Amino acid sequence: MIKVRCSIYTRKSSDEGLEKEFNSLDAQREACEAFIKSQKHAGWTAVSNLYDDGGLSGGTMERPALQRLLADIKAGKVQIVVVYKVDRLTRSLADFAKIVDIFDVNGASFVSVTQQFNTTTSMGRLTLNMLLSFAQFEREIAGERIRDKIAASKAKGMWMGGTVPLGYDVKDRKLVINSAEAETIRLIFQRYAELGSVKLLQAELDRRGLRSKRREGTKGLITGGAKFSRGILYLILQNRLYRGEVAHKGNVYPGQHEAIIEAELWLVVEDKLAANRKARSLATGAEAPSLLSGLLFDHDGNRMTPTHANKRGRRYRYYISAALLDTSRSSGNTMRVPASEVEGLVLDRVRTLLTSQKEIADALAALQLRAGELEAALSRAAKFGKEWPIMPPETARAVIRQAVARVMLSPDQIEIVIDAEQLAGALGVEGKIESASDRSIILTVPAELRRSGQGKRMVIGDPSQRPPDASLVQVLQEAFSVRAKILSATTETLNDITSGITKSKGRLTALMRLTYLAPSIIEDIFGGRQPPELSPKRLLRTSQDLPLDWSAQRKFLGFA
Repeated sequence: MIKVRCSIYTRKSSDEGLEKEFNSLDAQREACEAFIKSQKHAGWTAVSNLYDDGGLSGGTMERPALQRLLADIKAGKVQIVVVYKVDRLTRSLADFAKIVDIFDVNGASFVSVTQQFNTTTSMGRLTLNMLLSFAQFEREIAGERIRDKIAASKAKGMWMGGTVPLGYDVKDRKLVINSAEAETIRLIFQRYAELGSVKLLQAELDRRGLRSKRREGTKGLITGGAKFSRGILYLILQNRLYRGEVAHKGNVYPGQHEAIIEAELWLVVEDKLAANRKARSLATGAEAPSLLSGLLFDHDGNRMTPTHANKRGRRYRYYISAALLDTSRSSGNTMRVPASEVEGLVLDRVRTLLTSQKEIADALAALQLRAGELEAALSRAAKFGKEWPIMPPETARAVIRQAVARVMLSPDQIEIVIDAEQLAGALGVEGKIESASDRSIILTVPAELRRSGQGKRMVIGDPSQRPPDASLVQVLQEAFSVRAKILSATTETLNDITSGITKSKGRLTALMRLTYLAPSIIEDIFGGRQPPELSPKRLLRTSQDLPLDWSAQRKFLGFA
């Protein structure tokens, strides 16, 4: 008797109930096994391999068990596929045609336990096509019902699942505020309203060590807990859930959950986002009056001039040392820095001054104001500080231009010189200061400036407190993993190691070179003390030119 090898394929669209000891997949397999036993007289025997796709839709062929089954059919390991019902194999007519073609080419067929058809005959195929047409129709109708239910539920302000946003937890299928995470969300909105720059906001969050929400998947996989990217910050700032609303296909409905962000702050943030988008789309940023024009100097005393560059249809504003405009005067100490970053830091530091009654009182002490005048100045300063995020740009600009005498960029900080007399005038009081030293108030902002091409790259905050660069750490971990693999007693060839670990032999070689970096360099990278311009790409690209001497390596890579 000829032995006919039969495989059993089972599938269930959702995960629900799969954790049970006896689930839907087991029931399907049991029925199929009984059917195969009933055909024992024809030589049918079940293969031991299991082909189970739990929690996967029948509308796609991208199912691991189905792909293994098709591969075994092509290898001649299976002659008949047994399924409980035809739609367990597929719910798509197009996919069904592809599967039947594979069966025909390899001399295989399939049997449905509850609907016995033979795909080797034209009548069997016609009947199956009709059956699958109804199966596909049923699937599409179910999809429409689900979409209608989601739309109706969101119209009532219900949260309909998905990734739980930072700031909320889920309880009884409803969003409830997570107090600790909500503080991070409020900080993100407040600081963006004050800084007006997502890039500066990202740098501050990094400096504070704030990270995204950690989530545990259904299979125990942990995601999140990473630094905030600019893209994620834009999504957070535009997420109407934080306003207590639910958005669906362009419509916005009052949500059943509690808002984290107040209406006034939300409107300020949305206005600033819209203004920034408009400036980028119209490319007007370069023509806008530069806030620090005439006030900004590099650490050699050269005046810094506003300019701009075009890249892919967009304009980017910069301040450059005047020496850069005259090649005969150009020196290695010239600077070229992003205008929005410097302006944002200056604006934020002045706002901090205005919100500190002690700093304002100290700044105005030399004017010897009467108690009533000092109280009025402090009150006006507090009002300025509170309204700063929603203050019209021209008003904030007027305060800066009146109170700030000079801004100097140093290699490790931004120094802002405030004229106390002018500051008093901006706060509505008058006075005279005889001593020049008493008239100048120095404010500082930590911001390391490092050379990057013609200009300088700005690293905001105290460079000694920067967190490690995760991408650089990952490259070093990968390098030592490669080294351990190559030096281990393995029978794998170099090609096997390459394909199993990395992309190419060239990258493999570059990674091996990195394992001979000076220990002090590796320690600095893990401590976040590497040069700002050192990226994983640059580290790998220049690895072939690395000196053997450790001190020469530090100099070559730009370490202090």
